[in-house]
Amino acid sequence: MRAPQRLEKKIQEVASLLVPLNDCLLLLPNVSVAEIVPITQVLPVSDAPNWYLGDCIWREQKVPVLSFETLNGDPKGGTSSRARFAVLNSTGISDDLPFIAIVTQGLPRLARVNEEEIREREGDKKPFELMYVSWAGEDAVIPDVSRMEQALLDYRAGAVSY
Repeated sequence: MRAPQRLEKKIQEVASLLVPLNDCLLLLPNVSVAEIVPITQVLPVSDAPNWYLGDCIWREQKVPVLSFETLNGDPKGGTSSRARFAVLNSTGISDDLPFIAIVTQGLPRLARVNEEEIREREGDKKPFELMYVSWAGEDAVIPDVSRMEQALLDYRAGAVSY
């Protein structure tokens, strides 16, 4: 007796988060976000560029806090009472930088993204944006996290300040 043949439709979903910022939503894969935490004290870093807000303590380690908007040349916005830190896992470009954090303006929402539902949008990308997308009626930005990490590493090495 033969086993019934199974037809499998290849549907790949990526568990993601829609992370609210001041003027946009970031779309990030769940695996890239280590944790969303309440804002804590930011330890200042002397002579840091305006996009490097300082360091926060997360799980007993210093994590650099960056402003995605300021990196892209937008004015630094304020924070709402719902603001949080999104601690992001490193992309692996340096062992010296296991995490970075960005300031969000609220709690992210879960998104199950598949290729049938996501569309690239036209527009001039800013330096730290990989792509503008539309998903389930929401416009979002996919950030260039590795470039954000490289900017921080370059600053620490004294190379550039963006």
